[in-house]
Amino acid sequence: MSKIISGKIVSAEVRESLKKETEALIESAGIHPGLAVILVGNDPASQVYVRNKQLACEELGFHAFEYKLSENTTQEQLLDLINILNKDKKVHGILVQLPLPDHLDEKSVLYSITPEKDVDAFHPLNVGKIMIGNYDVLPCTPAGVMEMIDWAGIEISGKKCVVVGRSNIVGKPMAMLLLQRSGTVTICHSKTKNLKEVCADADILVVAIGKPKFVTADMVKEGAVVIDVGINRDENNKLCGDVDYENVEPKASFITPVPGGVGPMTITMLMKNTLHAAKLQNGIKD
Repeated sequence: MSKIISGKIVSAEVRESLKKETEALIESAGIHPGLAVILVGNDPASQVYVRNKQLACEELGFHAFEYKLSENTTQEQLLDLINILNKDKKVHGILVQLPLPDHLDEKSVLYSITPEKDVDAFHPLNVGKIMIGNYDVLPCTPAGVMEMIDWAGIEISGKKCVVVGRSNIVGKPMAMLLLQRSGTVTICHSKTKNLKEVCADADILVVAIGKPKFVTADMVKEGAVVIDVGINRDENNKLCGDVDYENVEPKASFITPVPGGVGPMTITMLMKNTLHAAKLQNGIKD
């Protein structure tokens, strides 16, 4: 029987610690962490995400700066706003909610955020720092996965780690973090041959492929650690992950559920990045 790693429990513990750190920072140095969130257009899912980020800021005692821009905002207008926020000392983190409307160039928008305030860790400078293991901030989802693995007391060193998915946001940085902890890492993707056999050899299997219940029980080794990053809808419109949880769970030593697994960690790690950025911008080292 597997041990379930609850993102709700881990997230609550991390937030409690961040709240205390924030109170101490405000009291000792008068520094109030500030996060600016930019939302362009009216995408309903994005509005929910932005609201959740605001609530997290309120819970931890951060300043939340929200900018809701119309669907037809120009590239120039958006870059002008980011430029203003880059220079604003009250803003320590800047986040542009994705996806952006089609007429905007996502890459140039994300790259215009100064690396010190890039709390999503999407800027090439921050990506490069992750590659060499000398980073200030990490992409929120892989960082959340590492937090959960550590919370559960799972040893990474020397283990066969398989990451299914090669996105810039999850798959690639996830592989780097496991590698930096001395895991032996394989990255799989849509062109991988013998995917079933590769997955079935994993001691730690991280799945971020975006296909409902893609990983089945015959793809998982007895006693493996299974981390499910996916969030999908099944045939009954119920939330589910990339792993066939019901059938995989009995084989796993540890497993994350969907919902309530990796999901709750993502915004929590965004808050952790913002607090860290506030300290760094004021010359305070953790």
